[in-house]
Amino acid sequence: MVMIPLFKPYMPEELPKLEEILHSGALAYGKYGREFEKKLTDWIGCKNVLVTNSFNSAALVLIGAMGLKPGDEVIASPMTCLASNQPFATQNLKVKWADIDPQTGTLDPDSVRKSITVNTKAIFHNHFCGYVGYVDEVNRMGKEKELYVIDDAIEAFGSEYRNKRMGNLGSDATLMSFQTVRLPNSIDGGGLAFENDELYERACLIRDYGIERGIFRDSLNEISPDCDISLPGYGATLSDVNSYVGCLQMTKINDLLAKQRNNFRNWQAICEAEAINTVKIVEGSNPNGWIFGILGKDKAQTVKDWREKSYYASGVHLPNTYYSVFGNSEELKGVKEFYSRFVALPCGWWFEV
Repeated sequence: MVMIPLFKPYMPEELPKLEEILHSGALAYGKYGREFEKKLTDWIGCKNVLVTNSFNSAALVLIGAMGLKPGDEVIASPMTCLASNQPFATQNLKVKWADIDPQTGTLDPDSVRKSITVNTKAIFHNHFCGYVGYVDEVNRMGKEKELYVIDDAIEAFGSEYRNKRMGNLGSDATLMSFQTVRLPNSIDGGGLAFENDELYERACLIRDYGIERGIFRDSLNEISPDCDISLPGYGATLSDVNSYVGCLQMTKINDLLAKQRNNFRNWQAICEAEAINTVKIVEGSNPNGWIFGILGKDKAQTVKDWREKSYYASGVHLPNTYYSVFGNSEELKGVKEFYSRFVALPCGWWFEV
């Protein structure tokens, strides 16, 4: 039996300049890295975008730019990809889990508010599997409490809220993934979109060892002693090979997302006709169709039933409260209910529902 996969990497049929780049001697972040960032900035409609060599790197760069220190408290959803929350553990941040709305899979604003303490520094707002969360409520809370609000769009590139694209929804910054099963993918990679200029400027330095490249070398192209390194940083730039792949994918992004959204609408019609419960869409939002979410009564049986129909159904993520690395195994009512019912169906560009 041929199974329709839940995820599949997209790659353009032709990569006409790849050979030229590989033999050019200019493989590191450069021309195509800047071009990829420009395409993303224009498409998203935000002020500033920088790309990194992984989603993890993007998260670490952002944590550094915000000045978060070991012991600082961040609010996050446990119902996410492990990659979203693991950077908190590596930086010894204290994770305060907020509960989720069991109908949407996204953060419950009331639980977020109750989770805020005097030690809270930031709210990481995950948009689960491309389903947009309660943007206005969480952003408003961040402004009221003077906290950073970060949109975690690890699976939500192209998702929209009130006719604005993810990365331009009013938060301080947005985390993006360009890993193989995302759209666009740069084979591996990540990115950050900023409305906050100060965060962007610090992030640019931290991404590249704290170096301000414009003054790093003198007139002889030697490293200049006048260029101070004042911030700890990473080697987190994206290569021009990866960036070139990302640039080509951006030329197809509208068509690819349109296919996914068409599948999403078709799944909606099928589920409505067959009285199948589906994940709720927050008013004013438009998911990217990375997956289509249903809420079954018997999760294991639902997975088996859909796989027998040749659709590779899956629960996708395990609540991160299961992992001892976070030191917080609190059981949350909304998470428990959602996880016990949620099943993802294929919705991607590679087939038609």
